[in-house]
Amino acid sequence: GPAAPSACAERLETGRLPDWADAGFTGDTRVRHVFGTGGDIVAILFAYPLVHARGDGANNKILWVARPDPGRSEPAQLSPLVITATLDGTGTRAVREVPGGPGPSIVDLPAAGCWRLRLDWSGRTDTMDLVYRPALG
Repeated sequence: GPAAPSACAERLETGRLPDWADAGFTGDTRVRHVFGTGGDIVAILFAYPLVHARGDGANNKILWVARPDPGRSEPAQLSPLVITATLDGTGTRAVREVPGGPGPSIVDLPAAGCWRLRLDWSGRTDTMDLVYRPALG
């Protein structure tokens, strides 16, 4: 799979989503999002910033959208999106699963910091870094 960058590299963007990722959106598709390093998946962040141990009643809601497989005339069979997250600089690891493959999720992780995510679904793999901030208050 794609190699993770050596330093925390949450590549947060706020521009328009690409056409392959904007299904279901209407009007302006400028939302906070992070692309996988291989460009095969995007995390659309409905909660920002992502926060460890939220006490405000909000959720760390992320919509995962995978780029369609090139050369396929039909969608690949869906398998769960498995997120293997490792806290940068530690051995702390967490595994989360999004049933049915990329789609809506709430992804809470056990500590604040930069999390390196390995994303596996339907025979595909990509990586990205996401930063979870400490709870406010």
